Amino acid sequence: MGPFQIGDKVEVLDEALWGIVQKVEGERITLLTEDGFPMQFLAGELVHRAGKIPVSNFEIGQVKKEKEGPKGRKVPPSRSKERQAPKMEVDLHINQLLPSTRGLGNFEMLNLQLEHAKRQLEFAMEKRIQKVVFIHGVGEGVLKEELHYLFGKYGNLRFYDADYQKYGLGATEVYILQNP
Repeated sequence: MGPFQIGDKVEVLDEALWGIVQKVEGERITLLTEDGFPMQFLAGELVHRAGKIPVSNFEIGQVKKEKEGPKGRKVPPSRSKERQAPKMEVDLHINQLLPSTRGLGNFEMLNLQLEHAKRQLEFAMEKRIQKVVFIHGVGEGVLKEELHYLFGKYGNLRFYDADYQKYGLGATEVYILQNP
């Protein structure tokens, strides 16, 4: 099984997700899911999907066996692995949402951004995606405040500033508590 390249069709090993590779940064692969959402995974969490590069069931079994590790011994998940879990990223910059802002005031643009954020959040909850990063930018902080107000309405969310090294001060990470 060769390295991943842009355009490859891939499947996520532990989830019922597949998509097309959008970006390759070393071991970190960004793929566009079948629903049109960019998500990041480590190369070891993905396999090539039949159609582009044939992969045998034996190879898939070998990768799954490697991922599972030794049987019978339960190892609690480490905090660092929890931070590395794949995240859904939602860019709320208005130029990412609309081709033009002509004729729109700040209030309309803010409402469009919040509606988009709410739709993406509900999608993540429906698909049982645990982490979502909302990229809101720094600006005057109005969108960030409104997002925090929106997130506060949900009882099953925890939110905090996203990874500073990756996003600076312009992003909020949301952790969705899963119901058993």
